[in-house]
Amino acid sequence: MPDRLTIITTRSGDQGTTGLADGSRVSKTHLRVVALGEVDELNSQLGLLMAELNELDHHQRIKPIAKLLRPIQHALFDIGSELAIPGYSQLQSAQLAHLDEEGEKLNAQLPSLKEFILPGGSRAAAQAHVVRSVCRRAERAVVAMHEAELKDLAANSDQLLSQRYLNRLSDLMFIVARTINQALEVPDLLWNKAN
Repeated sequence: MPDRLTIITTRSGDQGTTGLADGSRVSKTHLRVVALGEVDELNSQLGLLMAELNELDHHQRIKPIAKLLRPIQHALFDIGSELAIPGYSQLQSAQLAHLDEEGEKLNAQLPSLKEFILPGGSRAAAQAHVVRSVCRRAERAVVAMHEAELKDLAANSDQLLSQRYLNRLSDLMFIVARTINQALEVPDLLWNKAN
């Protein structure tokens, strides 16, 4: 495989612009660049969660959770490639189906919720909630970019797959957080509504 990144420091962004993968240059505040940055942060936060889970791999019920997250990191990188190349599609509908299937399997093993829960419990579950909330921010950035760039949203269903993926991923991360707490035998933190 040829080297993809031989020069990391290019100084080409010193003036507040950045290059997209199609060769065009845009402001670093461009909605596409903002969305790309949010998805990058999401992937980094997911990587931190996976590192937390690796430290807990002696818990047999944690290993399947860590295993299901790996393809999600690759899917987020696919979304990043779409954001870096306007009009390009990389994400596949099977990746979205993977989220739905895994979420249903995990949720079926959890007790039903009768109250809202707060982010927390175990450290790893708290990090899963961070991933969930960063995912919502990334989703909002992608939606804003799509609204600004795509005149006919219905005609651009391939472009909207990334938007749907992020929406479903945030739901899955809520389930993952609860699953981690259950695996570690740590109760979820229930919201106590003020009287």
